[in-house]
Amino acid sequence: MPEFLTGIDHIQIAAPPNSEEQARKFYGELLRMKEIPKPENLQGRGGCWFQCGAQEVHIGIQADFTPAKKAHPGFTVRALEELKSRLIASGYPITDEPPIAGRARFFTNDPFGNRIEFLEFD
Repeated sequence: MPEFLTGIDHIQIAAPPNSEEQARKFYGELLRMKEIPKPENLQGRGGCWFQCGAQEVHIGIQADFTPAKKAHPGFTVRALEELKSRLIASGYPITDEPPIAGRARFFTNDPFGNRIEFLEFD
């Protein structure tokens, strides 16, 4: 029987109302993701979208926003220690976690308190 799923197109991360500029600074400037245009018919919902490799990261506005403390995206990185230093210098707390075989990793929170993981493979 053939598989139905073929990959992941995007992830959505929730953010509070009127937080698009903070999202652009964190995901766009700090993490260096390229912002991509939202489809015209979705622009009225707020939020912003970014390109992350072959996938997209959608920052969606949620009126009754609560940050994700356990659920999280895991982003792969080329220069993990450089990114860690960049985040620390920008005031983001880092939580080191035990490595998983073949990869180093750490966690931080985005400006809205959502848990974010960064991994670099050996």
